[in-house]
This record gives sequence, structure tokens and C-alpha cells, in this order.
Amino acid sequence: MRRVLLAGLPALVLLAAFPARAESPEGVRHAAWQTCLDEAFSEQIRTTSRSFAATKAVSVCQDREDAYLGALAASPLLDGEDVARIRPALVARARDRLMGERRFSAL
Repeated sequence: MRRVLLAGLPALVLLAAFPARAESPEGVRHAAWQTCLDEAFSEQIRTTSRSFAATKAVSVCQDREDAYLGALAASPLLDGEDVARIRPALVARARDRLMGERRFSAL
């Protein structure tokens, strides 16, 4: 896992340095993914634990995640290989955000 994170570090630095504008394809898809995650989590948290609700939300919103990552892969800053390397870290960060945990890393 550490190797994946270290290998994806240059791509993550690019993502942090050039945040997607809200009206860009990447920004629109990112917002849709985050909204889906929040709504799915809110629905699941009523009947399950926070951990399961976050895992379920990530699963339910897979199509929007794919659309967001596809937009990133089509951008001039990243390619498909970069996106594949950073995907696990992005999903972990999204899950941690839903659970209210802060991740202190390069992400």
C-alpha cells in the first residue's frame, strides 16, 4: 500500500496544485461524486454503523467515481496510469471524510 501511495505522489501533488474548477468537467464530476457519497452515507447511517455506511456509500457511488476518474484521465495533467495509481488513496480519503476522520498525509 505504501508503494502505491509513494508511486502516485507526483500525480497527487499535481491534483493539489491545480484544483479542478467547479465548472470544469473534472470539477462537475467530482462534485457529483461527493454529493452522491454524502447522500448515500446519510441514508445508510440511519440503520448501520458509520464504517459500514461509508463503505456502502463508496460502493453505491461507484459510477460517479468512475466518471470523475475518467475525466481526470482525459485531462492534460494526468493519464490513465496515474489515475489508477491514485484511486485507492482517493477512495480512502473519501471514506475517511464520510466517517469524520482526518487523514494527515500528502493527499
